[in-house]
Amino acid sequence: MKITDSIMSLKGVGQKTATLFAKKNVYTIEDLLKFYPRNYLSYAEPVDIREAETGSRVAIEASIQSYVDVRKIRSLTLVTCQVKDGTGTVKLTWFNSPFLKKVFHVGQTFIFVGVLSVRNRQLVMEHPEYYTKEQYQRLLSSLQPVYPLTEGLSNKVVSKTVRAALSLLPELEDKVPEQVREDCGLMPLAQAVKGTHFPEGFDRLIDCRNRLVFDEFFWFLVHMRLIREQTVRAENHFVLQDFGAVEKFVHNLPFSLTKGQQDAFREIQADLSGHTVMNRLVQGDVGSGKTVVAEMAMLAAVANGYQAALMAPTEVLAMQHYEGIAKDMEPFGVRVEVLTGSTRAAEKRRIYNALAAGDIDIVIGTHALIQDKVSYQNLALVITDEQHRFGVRQRERLSGKGEEPHVLVMSATPIPRTLAIILYGDLDISVIKDMPASRKPIKNCVVGPKYRPTAYKFMLEQIQQGHQVYVICPMVEASDNVEAENVVEYRESLVDIFPGSVNIACLHGKMSAEEKNRIMQEFADGNIHILVSTTVVEVGINNPNATVMMIENAEKFGLAQLHQLRGRVGRGDAQSYCIMLCGTDRKEALDRLEVLNKSNDGFYIAGEDLKLRGPGDFFGVRQSGDMYFQLGDIYCNADMLKTAHDAVDKLEKSGFPLDTLVSGTEIYNIQL
Repeated sequence: MKITDSIMSLKGVGQKTATLFAKKNVYTIEDLLKFYPRNYLSYAEPVDIREAETGSRVAIEASIQSYVDVRKIRSLTLVTCQVKDGTGTVKLTWFNSPFLKKVFHVGQTFIFVGVLSVRNRQLVMEHPEYYTKEQYQRLLSSLQPVYPLTEGLSNKVVSKTVRAALSLLPELEDKVPEQVREDCGLMPLAQAVKGTHFPEGFDRLIDCRNRLVFDEFFWFLVHMRLIREQTVRAENHFVLQDFGAVEKFVHNLPFSLTKGQQDAFREIQADLSGHTVMNRLVQGDVGSGKTVVAEMAMLAAVANGYQAALMAPTEVLAMQHYEGIAKDMEPFGVRVEVLTGSTRAAEKRRIYNALAAGDIDIVIGTHALIQDKVSYQNLALVITDEQHRFGVRQRERLSGKGEEPHVLVMSATPIPRTLAIILYGDLDISVIKDMPASRKPIKNCVVGPKYRPTAYKFMLEQIQQGHQVYVICPMVEASDNVEAENVVEYRESLVDIFPGSVNIACLHGKMSAEEKNRIMQEFADGNIHILVSTTVVEVGINNPNATVMMIENAEKFGLAQLHQLRGRVGRGDAQSYCIMLCGTDRKEALDRLEVLNKSNDGFYIAGEDLKLRGPGDFFGVRQSGDMYFQLGDIYCNADMLKTAHDAVDKLEKSGFPLDTLVSGTEIYNIQL
């Protein structure tokens, strides 16, 4: 048996199990060894209910106090019961687990493990694990791996299969040069892989993961250097010289450009008229006016006789860009079209033909812009919006539609400049730090669960004034079968609280793309008053009429992500508000959130996040909208990112041929 063999060569893995693993892109034994846990569960001594800390994972030893209640709510089966010890009671809730009615009987004692929260003045624990005393004794003080799962694939099966594969670890090739390993003091790769799957204590786990995180950053940065080498040498085939239309566009704007916008376009203009092709990132906080700068660049391309394309991460955002840009470009006779996955077939064919013939000047769309059927006559400028949502390969596919077109990427993710220079090694960076004078700062508050009724009253007042509201529930791994239920259940609770005239909808990652787009469009059109959602709204919707963002369990999110979420409001003329409900009273959690309470400056917040994060934070507060490294987090692993950067620097300066290290595939696993 070899490490490159199918996982079906492992004992106990049949076709059915292999098919489930394939849904997680695990096909070979090597894939399995690199299929790392997403989290770890630790088990401590049970505590009294009265002493248990809300917002934290705790173990309680309690007896069943009530009969198990099983109720149907639409497609959900809700299972509840009350448990007690000598100090208090807790309501337990499970989803789609009706069999538990036969497991629990009044008077029985179990140890329940889960996160305690307060709902309607009652302690609740959702979807807790449960053990007998004997079972729990065996788990005490251990770290159990928790894998990213899919329906039908249990954590127990994954763990057992990984253990069976460990015998082949010696075959795992370590491609990091030996000199780099010695200089950076890296442990052997096989040792790190084993210790990441089955750690021998928390400190040892950090050491093992750091080795794997180093590898992710190292290979990413090697590829960035190689891409940079190619783009720096690329000749500018589309030298733009006429910027008269842009000057007229700026003159006709109903507002003055900020200094940041002016500086950014000045740098873009120098690139567009220079000798080499532009590859530039415009990094600006939410609401800083990046889109206007992009419009100026597109108008410049069209005025010089060329085409431009803008790719957005969602259909709703693409349509919103199209409506705004088409209106702004109308006085200049610019032909603008939109192309998305849901564009009707006949309309797609018309747009394909018009693009190829040069009858469309600017096309705005989603991934549909990079399909094989799409060709352009003279594509000179490619722009990707919210660019961290697109992989390097997708950026390259879009730019590959032209003869080395200029590339402009935009990001509202506030990354400290020291990290941005490292991460965006293939791009020049422009930063828009100031905000338009007309933009009102968002008013923030950080409060506990007791404030929830007051928050609901305030939300209703805003709705009665004609505004709309977001409510964000924490992102839960899809494999937990909890994400959709949490959002659905939360919506149901709001329906009982708010008047029938208030239209409340929910949005989560398990919905089809068509359903998500429909709900986001209805919210954008004003037909939905409260949108209860997971973080899928973090990027992809622009609703100037939404004035309240309420975030439940705000302590579960990274600061930069919270800042992104609150950036969904404050986009219109009305005063907007962000209510961060903290599910714990721990000082560290409140101190982190206080950073957001004090500032609306995304770059300041990102810098503070960098200071506050540490090795112990790499679970639970990961930035969902940032760089999707498998294990690495640019905030809590910033030191390792710098180490990898220095290692690549040293290799390059020594004359080491970086291109001999890579196969050309590793980079595309990272969405940057």
